[in-house]
Amino acid sequence: MDTYHRNVHVAAYGETHADVQKDWAALLGRVLLAGIFVFSGYGKIVGFAGTVGNIASKGLPMPEVLAAIAILIEVGAGLAILFGWKARWAALAFIVFLIVITPIFHNFWASAPEQLAAQKINFMKNVSIFGGMMLLFAFGPGRYSVDRG
Repeated sequence: MDTYHRNVHVAAYGETHADVQKDWAALLGRVLLAGIFVFSGYGKIVGFAGTVGNIASKGLPMPEVLAAIAILIEVGAGLAILFGWKARWAALAFIVFLIVITPIFHNFWASAPEQLAAQKINFMKNVSIFGGMMLLFAFGPGRYSVDRG
């Protein structure tokens, strides 16, 4: 598109090529961020007893209730992010969730030597996802979302 037509397009539609790229990138980013949690939450549903056992093994109280809360957050907030509905609130829920669960379930500093590398990787994965959730919280879900934010 030449400069004249690009300027006409911007004037008529109020968007640039960079705006369109940003909106598609926000959509893809939401899909990728949500995917890990929706799949994980589904896994917790079909493997509920194992999830409860894993939570109990950490010495946490009421493992059934905590498993249900984890499922609700992972599936509920994950779908909210996927569709861009109340995405900033969902991102905030994940921020709190990650702050709580990461040091409990990926405490590499207290891991057995054979689990050290895997726990470090999972800890840093959660830190990276935390960063993605912070960006979603700060900038919103983009145009291609229920919120259109």
